[in-house]
Amino acid sequence: MVTTPVPPRAEQRETTREHHGDVVVDPYEWLRDKEDPAVLAHLGAENDYAEAVTADLQPLREAIFEEIRSRTQETDLSVPVASGPWWYYSRSFEGSQYSVECRAPRVEGAPRPMPEPGSEVEGEQVLLDSNAEAEGHDFFALGALTVSPDHHRLAYAVDTEGDERFALRVKDLRTDKIIDTAVDEVGYGCVFSLDGQYLFYTRVDETWRPHQVWRHEVGTSATDDVIVHEEDDERFWMGVGSSRDDRWLMIGLGSKTTSEVRILDAADPTGEFRVVAPRREGVEYDVEPAGDRLLIVHNADSIDSDLAWAPIDATSADQWQPLLRAEAGERFQGIDAFDEVAVLSLRKDGLTALRVLARDPGQPSGFAGRHDLEFDEPVYAVGLGDNPESATTTLQVVFESMVTPKTVYDYDVVSREFRLLKRQPVLGGYDPTQYEQRREWATAADGTRVPMSLVYPAGAEPDGTHPGLLTAYGSYEISSDPYFSVARLSLLERGFVYAIAHVRGGGELGRAWYDQGKLASKKNTFTDFVSSADHLVESGWVATDRLVAEGGSAGGLLIGAAINLAPTRFRAVHAAVPFVDALTTILDPSLPLTVVEWEEWGNPLADPGVYAYMKSYSPYENVHQAAYPAVLATTSLNDTRVFFTEPAKWVARVRENTTSGPAERPVLLRTEMVAGHGGKSGRYDSWRQVAWEWAFLVDQVGAASKDSRN
Repeated sequence: MVTTPVPPRAEQRETTREHHGDVVVDPYEWLRDKEDPAVLAHLGAENDYAEAVTADLQPLREAIFEEIRSRTQETDLSVPVASGPWWYYSRSFEGSQYSVECRAPRVEGAPRPMPEPGSEVEGEQVLLDSNAEAEGHDFFALGALTVSPDHHRLAYAVDTEGDERFALRVKDLRTDKIIDTAVDEVGYGCVFSLDGQYLFYTRVDETWRPHQVWRHEVGTSATDDVIVHEEDDERFWMGVGSSRDDRWLMIGLGSKTTSEVRILDAADPTGEFRVVAPRREGVEYDVEPAGDRLLIVHNADSIDSDLAWAPIDATSADQWQPLLRAEAGERFQGIDAFDEVAVLSLRKDGLTALRVLARDPGQPSGFAGRHDLEFDEPVYAVGLGDNPESATTTLQVVFESMVTPKTVYDYDVVSREFRLLKRQPVLGGYDPTQYEQRREWATAADGTRVPMSLVYPAGAEPDGTHPGLLTAYGSYEISSDPYFSVARLSLLERGFVYAIAHVRGGGELGRAWYDQGKLASKKNTFTDFVSSADHLVESGWVATDRLVAEGGSAGGLLIGAAINLAPTRFRAVHAAVPFVDALTTILDPSLPLTVVEWEEWGNPLADPGVYAYMKSYSPYENVHQAAYPAVLATTSLNDTRVFFTEPAKWVARVRENTTSGPAERPVLLRTEMVAGHGGKSGRYDSWRQVAWEWAFLVDQVGAASKDSRN
């Protein structure tokens, strides 16, 4: 006799929340303390239930894992990048979870070394073997990896819990010895002074906000470190970096709507950072040192930004001079300066683009003439690769699409010719002509046209029979650009139509596209997604009962809101580290990310209108009696960005409200007990995690076998 697994029932302990006269009784808020044995016991019971319900999917999970592994060239080598007297690159080895960072001597006049994967490179030096660093830990991630300008020292930061708080290490590359372990509990990134003697890093406060930049003299006690900037405005984050020529140290500060940049001569590390232009509410700008001037992308005069230049010693926006304005359909995003050209990164007609600006010393701006890089695929993503040296006329450019694997080119800015350096290998005879990609447009409830990027098996027709997976993100002006995925081939081989909905709240169609999906317009994000799902079904690309959806973090918020709006549209959903209890979180300024995100969602503490609006869409607040799809929520115990509490509460509430049968449409919670926001860290562990999640979705639409495509 087969015993049907019984879903866990979270104990109900009433907690009362009252704001603006609204009293809410929350029975699951107690699921917050990860040190509480009762909380851990509940998460353990949920994991056991998820495993029991899906036990019969183990062969499918193993099949998908092996498909991913068999297509991946496990022993591989990245394209070596020239920097000073060295070529820098990463290696991976079959059986190893993490990469190995290496370098080899650069011989004047000799070409770039492009050895076969696994072969030796003369004079190779291992800088950092992450496998050795990760030994004995269930989780490992790097938060910084930087070499000093003289190439004598390596600084790196490690996290072995998943909470994104790092321990800083400095290695002497001449002796291969660790010479400094004094600093820990730091944020992302670090940068050396020009002489390599000082290291600048950030610290995070109790809400995980990088709020301080510190200066550390290598080899000394951390108690002697000096704060060089402290940011008291709780809306602002900060990061540290340096200019391409290592001449300038840079601190970038930014809220969701306002930014400020400070710079310091890297040869004077104990000096004072200079503000390039004092912050002005609503003005965002990025700075790129370019020899005797600064290049600045800013939105002071245009919603989609302009490019300006200023003297290298500029201290005010009054010194900015116009260089280039965005045209209709364009959104300027960043600028990279080299000795002979500058390269503008932008969005153009919904896709990424690169524009080369030629240097001309005879012009006041220093530039004249420009051209865009051209590509002939309907949907794609392109950007600059790693180009650490300014004295070059050959730039590394990275291109990929939904059918073309990630491809690294050298682009000659003079001849305008591409030279292929490396295309991501896909083993097993991958043929891009076996798949097709296209741009589709859904029509939102308010008449807005929403772009979608689709990929599917070649020859597939919109005949209403195919399984489909729809994904989106839709927040923070982050664009969900088309990309290639080896893992995705496991879906395409099973007949899936895979679609990315470029919903409002992202940045695909410029700043206005973002503005129309935030604050009091946030619901557009969710209705755009539902309209995209409707389009897939109504146009025949996906069968009515074979559509699944997936989204993570703020994309998990999107999944939760979408199934409240249209519970019967989806057969199953996967919500990864989902921000599904948004109102509770944004009401608590002591939690990570809350205050810095009031400019994204509004401040429900201060504004009753914001409170009411957020309550009307926050997934946890709006679960109701309905035939919900099968649900898989995944989270991590040490996630700093979205606490495990949110999906734990949400799953409990969905499970008690769904009218769907648990046998056919189960509601599952799966928690990684040693991991953070990104889940498992090693590549094999990550593949197994993907295989677990996709097996659940594939099974729900009856597409387990590669020959079951209809």
